Amino acid sequence: MGVDVVLMRVTRKGTSSKGRRLSQFAVVGDARDRAATIFRNSGKPMLARVDPYGDLILSSAEMEQFIAEAASLIAGANEADAAHLGQILELARRCRDDSGTELHFQGD
Repeated sequence: MGVDVVLMRVTRKGTSSKGRRLSQFAVVGDARDRAATIFRNSGKPMLARVDPYGDLILSSAEMEQFIAEAASLIAGANEADAAHLGQILELARRCRDDSGTELHFQGD
């Protein structure tokens, strides 16, 4: 039931969605279901969209809200969860700063 977080580079040839290509930049795995549990119990609207059984794609334009919500959880998290959130936040910041990327949340 883990949620892997993947930073993807999006390239397009022309305006057609058929020309859309994704390449993986970085991954934060979730073998211990940390992200799935943290997001599910967060009470935050953006984080609640993450589905442990499905996929969610967020654009760089959505990162400000995601970062604010995820960062607000670090203070109350245990050390392991805070470290995991920190890794996810690093990917989110990279996504925010590069409009040619997306953050993919891949549930089991």
